[in-house]
Amino acid sequence: MPARPGRRRDTPPPRTGSSEAEVLRGFLDHLRTSIVAKVEDAPEPQVRTAGVPSGTNLLGLLNHLTFVEEATFLGTHVRSWPATFRASPGDTVGEVVARYRDAVARADRVLDTCDDLGAPVPRPASGKPAPSVRWALAHMIEETGRHAGHADILREQIDGATGR
Repeated sequence: MPARPGRRRDTPPPRTGSSEAEVLRGFLDHLRTSIVAKVEDAPEPQVRTAGVPSGTNLLGLLNHLTFVEEATFLGTHVRSWPATFRASPGDTVGEVVARYRDAVARADRVLDTCDDLGAPVPRPASGKPAPSVRWALAHMIEETGRHAGHADILREQIDGATGR
């Protein structure tokens, strides 16, 4: 059956290497790409318009994930997690996407140095012990997947676009 206008075909799960690290990083990258695709071509002002009573919007979800990447892999301290769900009014979609991609690239550089998934994430001391690399990857897969699902629904409400 051909796709309806506004529908995209789903991208299949990623093909990865067979090691645990390759599988975890492959699925995380797949989710990262999926959520950016939901946000980067969404129309203004709907990309920042709340789609549910909680105020959740596409741009805010990507802004939040930027902070989660930085906190998890780079040790950045976040004062108010609820505030991360709001992009600044002057932020463009391109700026929020670029910040997210930058955070992902910096996180990937950290991960590229990790040979032992059981070792702590090598990040600056923040006064709290760093999680294991395995835990950090699993957490980012869960967090990104959860919000990618929210983004799927919000994007479909905006313009009918579906698929990854």
